[in-house]
Amino acid sequence: MNTNKLRQVLCALLGAVICTTAAFSFSGCENEKQDKNQSTTDAATQDVATADTAISTDDEANTLTVLESIGIDAASLGIEPNINRNDNISVGYQLEKPKEGDTIAVLQTSEGDITIRFFPELAPKTVTNFINLAEQGAYDNTTFYRVIDDFMIQGGNPEQTSTYGADFEDEFSDKLFNIRGAVSMANSNRDTNTSQFFINQKDAEAFKAEGGWNVLEQNWESAKTQLVNYKDSNLLSTFIDQYGATCYDTDLVPDSVKALYSKNGGNAHLDGAYNAVDRGNTVFAQVIEGMDVVDKIALVKTDENDMPEENVVIKKIEIKTFSDSENTTAEE
Repeated sequence: MNTNKLRQVLCALLGAVICTTAAFSFSGCENEKQDKNQSTTDAATQDVATADTAISTDDEANTLTVLESIGIDAASLGIEPNINRNDNISVGYQLEKPKEGDTIAVLQTSEGDITIRFFPELAPKTVTNFINLAEQGAYDNTTFYRVIDDFMIQGGNPEQTSTYGADFEDEFSDKLFNIRGAVSMANSNRDTNTSQFFINQKDAEAFKAEGGWNVLEQNWESAKTQLVNYKDSNLLSTFIDQYGATCYDTDLVPDSVKALYSKNGGNAHLDGAYNAVDRGNTVFAQVIEGMDVVDKIALVKTDENDMPEENVVIKKIEIKTFSDSENTTAEE
């Protein structure tokens, strides 16, 4: 089958797929890598860097089962999922109130403040990167440059690399999800995290209106068919590179996770822990105050590229220590 035929088939497959937005919404701009030293003297950041992760990084075998059953050699395609997991953490814990002394951040924007909590126990490298960049002022006076209502708002400097001096690996988890209010890394492919991030904004009503789990399950059945069709073709990697987000294996998703999305909304297909071809977006924080600001930003007028016609500015990101006296809880 030639490339044009592949494109026709892929277009037909994705015509009714709601998650096609993922194919373009999180593509980070290519930029020249700059050598940057990871440095911080802030005590809170040091706590994150040395946090007791107490997690297993065993490969998620089940995500490879379907590929093996089809006859696809996952390793030859670079598909080697490494899922952070912790059986002592319950599904939904990212909505719990931070503990006294936890590190949080306040995004001071032109539309109001957004406060987030971090999850260094399951995404330590990503959390450290974000805090270091914030401490260095890398996010000061940047914008939310891509905004899609009932989906997400994306920010960060496309020209800014990570504090590691290069792209760094995904940190998927079976306990962190792209539910409403989750803060995740934007990327252009597997293990291409730099500095850009987004906040999931889709609510439960929009999740249901778009078909919820029924549509996600249909998408996965279609994706499996395509994987079978192209398993012996040199076009298989092309399909995976372009439409990996459709390979979200709903057969593996626990009922507790499905219930979490049904109640809170979000973008489930972005969860790398359940993606058969090792695609997704790392969740590293959760909004605990200011979702009304996120919703306000999501409603601004945008152009054909989803860029706000008037800049929505991140003035500064302040790293702070959470105090229980503030009595703050995660917002849904």
